[in-house]
Formats: sequence, C-alpha cells, structure tokens
Amino acid sequence: MDLDRPLTRPDVLNDWNPAMEGSTREFEDVFLLTPSTPHYPPSHSQKSPPPSPTPSRDHHHLLPTQLRLAQIVEMLHTASLLHDDVIDASPLRRGAPSAPSKFGSKLSVLGGNFVLGRASTALARLGDGEVTQLIASVISNLVDGEILQMRDVVLGGGDVGMEEEGTTQDIGIQGKTKNAWTIYLQKTYLKTASLMAKGARSAVVLGGCEEGEVWKDIAYAYGRNLGIAFQLIDDILDYESTSTPGSADLTLGKPGGADLQLGLATGPALYAWEEFPEMGELIGRKFEGPGDVEKARSLVLRSSGVHRTKLLAKSFAEKAKEVLEELPESVAKAGLVALTERVIGRRS
Repeated sequence: MDLDRPLTRPDVLNDWNPAMEGSTREFEDVFLLTPSTPHYPPSHSQKSPPPSPTPSRDHHHLLPTQLRLAQIVEMLHTASLLHDDVIDASPLRRGAPSAPSKFGSKLSVLGGNFVLGRASTALARLGDGEVTQLIASVISNLVDGEILQMRDVVLGGGDVGMEEEGTTQDIGIQGKTKNAWTIYLQKTYLKTASLMAKGARSAVVLGGCEEGEVWKDIAYAYGRNLGIAFQLIDDILDYESTSTPGSADLTLGKPGGADLQLGLATGPALYAWEEFPEMGELIGRKFEGPGDVEKARSLVLRSSGVHRTKLLAKSFAEKAKEVLEELPESVAKAGLVALTERVIGRRS
C-alpha cells in the first residue's frame, strides 16, 4: 500500500493528467493554497533537520541541494529542447543551427536521453522522495503535453467548422473555441508550466518546509501561473516576428510563424477565430493548404488576438504575484515579483 501512496498532494502531482480527471482543475482558477484533504506524509524521512522555513531578511543563501535542483531542472529543459527540435524539425535554436540540423535526429535524440539519464542520477543523489516524485512526474508531463498537442491537431481536422444541429453559427464557434482553449491551456501547463511549478515546489521542500505549512503550495501556484504566462508571451512573439514565415528572425532566434508552419493554433489564432469564422477552416486543416499560413497570419494581425493574449498573460502573471502576498517582505520576494514583470515584458 505504501508504494502506491503519493508523497505530495495528488492534485499537484496529477495536474494536469488527462487520465486522472478527478484530480485536475480549470486553468482559469488560482491554485488553492491550502489542501482540501491532507496527503499521506512519508513514514521515513531521509532529510536532515531542516532550517526554519520562515523567510528572513538576513537569510538569502541557497542550500547546495537547491542549487543542484536548479541544475537538474535546467537539464530536463535542455533535454526537452533537443527532443522538441527533432519532433518539430526546427532548423534553428536561439539563432544558431539546431542540434538535429547540425548533427542529425539520431544523435539529438540520444543526446537528450543522455542528459535525462544524468539528471536522473543527480536527482537520486538529493535523497528526497517527494522531490524525486515531483521532478519525475515532470518528465511524463512533457510527454503527455506533446501527445496532447498532436491530439489537438488531429481532432481539429475532424469537426472544426461544422455546426451542431439546432444551434446558430455563433454558438457553434463559441463552443468549439472554448474546447480548443481548454486543450491549449492544458498543453501549455504540461509542456511549460509543470517544470516551473514542480521545480519551485521542490525547492521549498528541500528548504525544510514541513507538512501542513503553506509554503509549498505558494511555490507551486506561483510557478504554475508564471509558466502559463511565459508560454502565452512566447506564442505572441511568434506573431510579432518581423521576418516572413519560415525565415529566421534575428531578435527571436527562431523562424517567424513557426507555430503556423507546424499546424499549431495558439492563443492569438484562437482569439482571431472568434472574430473571423474562416479561421476555423484553416485550423481544421492545420494550415496545410496553399497560402494558409500567410492568410492565418494576416487574420491574426487584423484581429485583436495578439492584444487579448497579452491581457491573458498579464492576468496569469498577476495571479502569480497575488499568491506571493502570503510571504513576508524580503529581497527574495521582490525578486519573484520582478520576475513576473520580466516575463511579461520579454522580447525574445
């Protein structure tokens, strides 16, 4: 029985897992800072006596385990980028040739697997069961997110643009865009926000947060909201690129219009769909028709899609700052607040 009991809150561990719908939530809601039911605490703790979990103005150093955790999280991120560039056949990464274009897909996949293996070894050395479980679940989240992104495209080709019997066109479009938004935000959590949220929560666990204290939930909620805001801005930048679709943008370090080239309908395109019903047909065929990418980009730029996506990103960033209000004033807290503003204002 002990082997099946989670070491962290089930709604955190499984957020968002499509196979465990009872443990998930809508993405519009702020993450609750207090558990609805207490989770099962580990029966044998391997942690050394923790320092005081209460932040102090004069106590800002990182523990060696927290520093190593940051390295592990970045290793997971790097491995995911190597694999993403293979899946997306991306020619560039930060303005330089991507690993697949320079070394080939096989070496890129093997390189990503090697980094994951080294990260797993380092994770085991931390000696904390809850942190191991959290970070390991991030890897499965990345895979779930990639599969969900593929599923999104497949479903889009089936019923997008079709009206339900007995409804008006406006109601049909509204229902379909709502479903598309749900999938889009779930994918955004799995592929981006999960790493930030569970990484932040793990850092607080290593810092000595004890069972029943709210600090872990604050860290998770902050990272979750910040991660979604980060990805929304990233999707906006794809449309603000000054380059033509498929060519490199020196500022962004990646081809302009890359999402459309991959058949992905992100926030700006989904908002544009509400204003231009013909966008649904383009989304349905994954922008694969002649001139579809150029037409979709034009519709997005003529719509309020980019502006509305920026507002949505700002709302998630504000939610990230709101959960920090529970923390006492400190340099660290000010840094977290400043980070939310930097995410919203980034240009690359």
